[in-house]
Amino acid sequence: MQTTNHILMIRPVDFKFNEQTAGNNKFQVASNETNVQKLALEEFDGFVALLRKNEVDVTVVDDTLQPETPDSIFPNNWVSFHDDGSVYLYPMFSENRRQERRSEIIEGLKEKFEVNHITDISFYENQVAFLEGTGSMVLDRINKIAYACLSVRTDEEVLNNFCMLSGYNPISFQAVDGSIFPIYHTNVMMCIGDKFAVICMDSIPDVEEKEKVAISLIDSGKEIIEISLEQMNRFAGNMLQVTNTKGESLLVMSEQAYLSLNAEQIAQLEKYSRIIYAPIYTIEKNGGGSARCMLAEIHLPVKD
Repeated sequence: MQTTNHILMIRPVDFKFNEQTAGNNKFQVASNETNVQKLALEEFDGFVALLRKNEVDVTVVDDTLQPETPDSIFPNNWVSFHDDGSVYLYPMFSENRRQERRSEIIEGLKEKFEVNHITDISFYENQVAFLEGTGSMVLDRINKIAYACLSVRTDEEVLNNFCMLSGYNPISFQAVDGSIFPIYHTNVMMCIGDKFAVICMDSIPDVEEKEKVAISLIDSGKEIIEISLEQMNRFAGNMLQVTNTKGESLLVMSEQAYLSLNAEQIAQLEKYSRIIYAPIYTIEKNGGGSARCMLAEIHLPVKD
């Protein structure tokens, strides 16, 4: 299954602009507001309420004040969960993000889900090589393809190792923003659904790489829905398709992302999923990530 109705989210206690990540995340903007944590918490709780109202099963875990982890609200970067019961732990670029990997979170999930094997590839941090989970990779779980735009946070060797271990086929490429700066995470420029792909093709400068990605998407049965660089900058690529407990397909995004879409794009997406969106402007501005980054999909088998 490409989608799941089980989601892990981390409730922030000290969310703020992270100086350690700002150098290569151009989506981050330092805020002058003094109540960033308060505003982010309100946005987080509203987002969780929206998901639960639409009958998505959300497991919320509170962050801790120590150690200091200002980006813990984005758990999909340090862990991924798979339908064979496997869990992967990933190497993180920023030192203060490495503390987000909390074994007690996985232990807590074992009460409800089957965890058969934990593969920890975070040792690559010692080699200054990184792969930040489903931020660095956008997974086509049906066809076992891992799309990845290479960057400081997405190392090709680590990507290939993950794919070897997990049985995925890597498709790597270069992607840049409007100022030709490398895009830090693949999941801000593309989203894979069960039958569609949202992607900013304009961010892939190399013609051959662009064609390689397009052919792979088409061959795997995806309708390509293109977004512009401007829409990408408003997080229109940072979406996640989920299934609620009634089996309904939902496409989750931020309000900013939704408002950036035109009527034709919305119509294309609504062929496949009902769109739901939440206002998370403080989180987007200070964290440089959006709705998809906040959602760690739990594809683990549910215990009887």
